Amino acid sequence: MEKVSTKTKTINKQIDKFRKSGNIQKAIEACQYAIAEDENNAELHIKLGDLYMERHLDIHQIQQYADEAITEYQRALESCVDSAEIYFKIGMAFYYKRELDKSLNYFKLALEHNPKLAQAHYMIAEIFMKKGDFLEASESARKAIETSILQSSRAYFMIFEILKLNKKNKWYSIYCNLLMSFITLPFDKYAIKEVIRKLSYIQLFPRLIKISLLLFLNGFNQQILDLYRDTIDKAPGCAELYVNLGRIYYELKRYEDAICEYKMAIWLDSLNLKAYYYLCQLYEETKDFDNAIDTCLKLIELQPHIADFHCKLAQYLYLKGDAQNAVEHYQTAITLNPNPQWTSVVAQTLGFIFQENIKNLDAAISSYYIAYNLSPNDTDIYLNLGNVFFEKGSYDNALIVYKKALDFSPYNARIHCNLGYLYWGKGEIDEAVKEYEKAIKYDNTYDIAYNNLGVIYLDDLGRVKKAIELFQAAKRYNPNYALANYNLARSIALTGDKVEAAKLYQIALDINTYTQEMDPEEIKEKIQDLFT
Repeated sequence: MEKVSTKTKTINKQIDKFRKSGNIQKAIEACQYAIAEDENNAELHIKLGDLYMERHLDIHQIQQYADEAITEYQRALESCVDSAEIYFKIGMAFYYKRELDKSLNYFKLALEHNPKLAQAHYMIAEIFMKKGDFLEASESARKAIETSILQSSRAYFMIFEILKLNKKNKWYSIYCNLLMSFITLPFDKYAIKEVIRKLSYIQLFPRLIKISLLLFLNGFNQQILDLYRDTIDKAPGCAELYVNLGRIYYELKRYEDAICEYKMAIWLDSLNLKAYYYLCQLYEETKDFDNAIDTCLKLIELQPHIADFHCKLAQYLYLKGDAQNAVEHYQTAITLNPNPQWTSVVAQTLGFIFQENIKNLDAAISSYYIAYNLSPNDTDIYLNLGNVFFEKGSYDNALIVYKKALDFSPYNARIHCNLGYLYWGKGEIDEAVKEYEKAIKYDNTYDIAYNNLGVIYLDDLGRVKKAIELFQAAKRYNPNYALANYNLARSIALTGDKVEAAKLYQIALDINTYTQEMDPEEIKEKIQDLFT
């Protein structure tokens, strides 16, 4: 046994020598050779696992080694089942592999065997941070500090970052944690390793500065692309470089290449929110809503408390025709986002879906009221709310809302047009005419106002010539307005010009194929009636 122990010490020295000289591969080979001689040596398995993790975290290579590290740690665990250190190391390997739930389980196991393991408390805090659960993250970071004040530089810094999110926190309570983070840094070996790892990126700065300068002078071009590829060759393990390369491809309209680079960044760092977000945007732009939904769901899985992610997912679901699930995510977004202006816009969108797709007018009204309470001076809210009241048959409420909107925007043509439609529906023709005339006065290109006023002159007042003038104006300002062509045809037919009327009906029918404003059978019947 003594002989084996001496041999192990010799091997350990050799392995450490290779590692310190930067030759990790030689250190791994030496460790593998030693394990072949002594398969049950837990210390050697741990050392090999550490070497694999060191290789895994090296930005100068792209191959992943977390699985190999986990295998070695688990072999060590077979003979050291009560080792909190090994559970912690396995948790770290899963963390860097971006498997957060497995990582969390191993950190908890480490704490079961050693409740005073401060770094396990801190890593649990890191996991909650990545999931967007800042309350749990803060509690775990404080537990890390309570367990070991001197080894909690990163925990103090995390609390500093969390406190900054709430402007109500006192400045001294915020920056006291930042100060403690600096004071305890020399005693926290994990924090020191993290600083050293981040400093390794400094060597890329000269290239990145050169790229930024060329980008500023010449914009996105092939030279920028080549420089970025060359930079990645020197640091193939840096996920952010692939994200940036994806943006370059995006600007060059090379979307397939951009998607590949974002996916490569995610392969290297499955928690890279920026890569997922840009990938979402790209799928949205290329109308690939299935992939956009899948990617957005991953974003929500990583950070379920971000309102914008739920809002984006709701948008994609709506565009795919899934209005019900879109509503659920819009409602979640509203509960998560404290910004009144943003939330008001989302509530209006929700109201529109309830009104137009789900046909739940009461829910639409409730959503518009939420928007109103957040943005009481937004004219669009009054218009939308008035429209729902009108659709529901609550004309008096609609009238009150439209008139309230005029207090904020008296020269708004849309409001006057909606008022015209409301008075028309109530049978108050004179008031309807006045409102439509005001709508045209404030927007002399308002095709809908011309058309609706034309229908009043044609059907209610019997003034065919005036109606023709108004329908012609509507058609002039919107040539693809099927209803205006249809109504103009009706007017022309009353003058006796059946050929011209038929021509206009046919135009209306052709346009309606695309706009679907009317029942096409109604137009066809009108054409047949002309010659029977």
